[in-house]
Amino acid sequence: MTAQQTVVDTIANNLANINTVGFKRSQVDFQDLMYLKLREAGTETVSGVRAPTGFEIGSGVRPASTLKVFSQGEVENTGRDLDVAIMGDGFFQVTVAGVTRYTRDGALRVNDEGQLVTASGYYLEPPITIPSDTRAISIGEDGTINVLTGTESTPQQIGQLQLVRFINPSGLSSEGGNLLSETAGSGPAITGTAGRDGFGLLRQNFLERSNVQMVSELVNLITAQRAYEINSRAIRAGDDMLQTANRLIS
Repeated sequence: MTAQQTVVDTIANNLANINTVGFKRSQVDFQDLMYLKLREAGTETVSGVRAPTGFEIGSGVRPASTLKVFSQGEVENTGRDLDVAIMGDGFFQVTVAGVTRYTRDGALRVNDEGQLVTASGYYLEPPITIPSDTRAISIGEDGTINVLTGTESTPQQIGQLQLVRFINPSGLSSEGGNLLSETAGSGPAITGTAGRDGFGLLRQNFLERSNVQMVSELVNLITAQRAYEINSRAIRAGDDMLQTANRLIS
């Protein structure tokens, strides 16, 4: 019952973040617990006769891990020049109080210093400064940023958005605020250019929405609820059987 409650909690978190930009759904993996082995398979029952099967009684299940699924979320056209969606593998790299974090949230802003930051004000790495007299911004599929400033008619390149990826992105640690951090399980960050060496492309004027599918999550929720109810009935049935046995003895 505790294991099924974990599933419900995970589904609830997925559904709560169905509109969170760049959010990736989680799923729970389970493992069976230790077994009471009353007889090993192959044990000699009588002289010259061996049992083809064993006699084992399981002791339940436990949640083994929560796996973050990094499938592509639906992209939405927002019309904002500083909204950027990653189409494929990769993360933006940001600095949070001097610590490096990673995100798929491409809703970028310009702060009072003219630097590109996330919606929470975290600086992108490498830093990119937008000139104060910028009239138009263009972000290419490879992350190249060109701007039109003042009365200029020719765009000038002011920087390039870099992406990072991991050999095992499911090993990243969720830190809240659409941020992830590197762990020993994820492996080190691999820096590269969008559209090259396995990195995804960037799409300006788009945002990647959550990859949570409402119908699938609701089906999983019903399944977990039914499993919870069935387990509670099994416990109740076991209690009833023990009470009956006690009454027989008394």
